[in-house]
This record gives sequence, structure tokens and C-alpha cells, in this order.
Amino acid sequence: MLPLVAVVLLLVLVLALRPSPLPVTVAEIVSGTFVEAVDEEGRTRLRNTYTVSAPIAGYLLRVQPEPGDDVELGEVLFRMEPHPAPALDARSLEQARENLAAARARQQNARANLETVAADARYAEGEYQRYSELHDRGLVSTAEMDRARSQRDRQAAAERAAQYAVEVAGFEIESARAVLDIASGQRPPEDQPELEVRAPVSGVVLRRHRCCEGAIMAGEPVLDVGSLTDLEVQVDLLSMAAVRVRPGMRVLLSGWGGNETLEGVVRRVEPAGFTRVSALGVEEQRVPVIVDFTAPEDAWTVLGVGFRVEAEFMLWEAEDVLQAPASALFRVDDRWQVFVVEEGRARRREVEPGRQSGLRVQILSGLAAGEQVVTHPGDRLADGVRVSRD
Repeated sequence: MLPLVAVVLLLVLVLALRPSPLPVTVAEIVSGTFVEAVDEEGRTRLRNTYTVSAPIAGYLLRVQPEPGDDVELGEVLFRMEPHPAPALDARSLEQARENLAAARARQQNARANLETVAADARYAEGEYQRYSELHDRGLVSTAEMDRARSQRDRQAAAERAAQYAVEVAGFEIESARAVLDIASGQRPPEDQPELEVRAPVSGVVLRRHRCCEGAIMAGEPVLDVGSLTDLEVQVDLLSMAAVRVRPGMRVLLSGWGGNETLEGVVRRVEPAGFTRVSALGVEEQRVPVIVDFTAPEDAWTVLGVGFRVEAEFMLWEAEDVLQAPASALFRVDDRWQVFVVEEGRARRREVEPGRQSGLRVQILSGLAAGEQVVTHPGDRLADGVRVSRD
């Protein structure tokens, strides 16, 4: 009887002193679709944006088109007037009046000269006609006939020159009157020229830099115009991720405000990067990647220029890929290991990982689908330790 009691007491003591199972969190090894992707925030932009500027320095009239308005190719976007002439002082204004009076006097003199020359031309024409009749009857010589013809031609040329002088005098009067009218503010509105600036492309107004009337310098921007059918996405990737992206790669666009995920394709990875400081103050090398929409246009027409999207670059994807949580892997002597739960105990096993996508890792060898692995193994966990699911 005593030996039996001693055995029972010893068994109870062993059970009491044996360490309790270590609570752990486990995950099942599964086989399914695996996607290796790079996620980054991007912005929409237009492939071609047209900035319509003032072609000359002048006075800008009120700009009617507003952002979002549709415009057609060749449509008048805004109008301009040249700068008015500077105001004249009293002395210069009086001189302008005298110049106008002098121009009118020159015109009167030119008209009087024209009348004299016209009379001489008529007389020369009559003399020529008389000499022509006498020459036909043989009463005057050919030399006299030639002199009459030459005199007629000289007088006709002098008459034309006098007519041109009258026209020149008229132009001088108009020029002097314009200077005087502009300086005195008496120029009629219909005489003020306007320059019309037209749309270079059919599309929408993206931005209005100037709206109100006022002086404007040559080259100053007034409107930005573009076609939203040329919308694309620019994503600035880290250079270490950009080297893995290739033109033609599929891209999923989400986080833009709609319920569906839009599809796109990489058109170009730009060859030059730039430095950007992150929110943590770390300098990062970024590379612009341009993405074209492949989804139907009706799905993304609500997007505009400068809208935010979340871009997911599909670097690699496959079906029936064995995968495990990334938190289950740890390194021992430069080799990857996991703890597999077998019959209530943790067994350390070497594995060969492949690609990684977020919190999942591709397993090339060492595990099978359906096995349980410990996630986030702690320092107390060792090979052969009894475990229990937390």
C-alpha cells in the first residue's frame, strides 16, 4: 500500500512541477492566389496642358470662361486692347493741334496743285489731238507730233503725282487727328482695335489666372486649357521599387472616391529621379512613373487634374501559391526558420521563402498546405516546447 501511495505522490509532484504549455498564436499554411505588388499614392494629370497667355502687352478685357467650362477649338477665350497713348501735356496737346492744322493746309495746297496740273494735262491732251489730226493730213511733221505726245504723257504723270500728294496729305491728317483724339480722350469706341485670343484645343478650362480687366504684360498666363480625355496618373515611386516596374505592367487604381477599382497600365518609367524629403525628414530618391487608364472612359470621367489615387503595381501574380504569414519567419545562422505545431509541441523547421507581398510570404520548400505555424514567436519558444493556442 505504501509503495502505491508513494508512486501517486511522485506522479502528482511531477505533474505539479512540469511547466505549463506556452500560449502561442498560430496560422495555417494555405495555397491560393498570391500577388506581389508595390503600393504608392499618385496624382492625376493631363498629358498635354495648354497655358493661354497674353501675346502682347496691353489692356485685358474681362475674361468670361470659368474653370470647368467647355471650349471648342478656335473659340474666343478673351479679348485685349493695346495700351492707350500716354496723356499729353498742354504744350504737347497744342503742338498736336498745330500739326493737324498744318496737315490740313498741306492737303489744301495739294488739291490746288492737283487742279493746276489737271488743267495742264487737259490742255496737253487737246494739243495732242489737234497735232494728230494735222499729222494725218500731212500739215505737221512727225517730230512735232512726237513732242506733243511727250508733253501729254508728262502732264498725265504730273497729274497722277498730284493725286498721290493729295492722298498722302489725307493720311497725314488722319494720323494727326488720331494722335489728338487719343490724347484728348475723344476717340470713338468703334475705332479702338481689339485682339481676340482663341482656344488652341477643344477641352475644358482648368484654371483661370486672370478674371478681371486691367493692364497685362506680354506672356502673362490667363487661362489653362486641356482635354480630360488625356488624363493620366503620375506616381512617384521609390527608386528601389521603380527598377522593378516595366512598361505594360498592370496597375490597380483605388482610393479615388468611387466604389470600383480602376485598371491602368504603366506607359513610361522616367529615366531621371529626384530627391524628396519624407514626413519623417528622411531624404528619398523618387522616380516618376506614368500610368494610362485602361478602364472605360465613363468609369473615370469624374476625375479631374490633381486628384489623389492609390496605385497598386502588380509586379508578379500567380495561382496556387503556398504562402505563410511573414511574422512566422525568423533567421537563425542566415537561414529562415519557422515553428510548426505538431502534437501540441513547437518544432523548428527550416524553410525557403520566395516573394513577399505585404504580410504574406511565398514558401518554396519546407512546409505543406494545412500545417500550423506560430506567428510572432518569442524568446521563450524553443524546439520541442509544449504550446497551446492563445
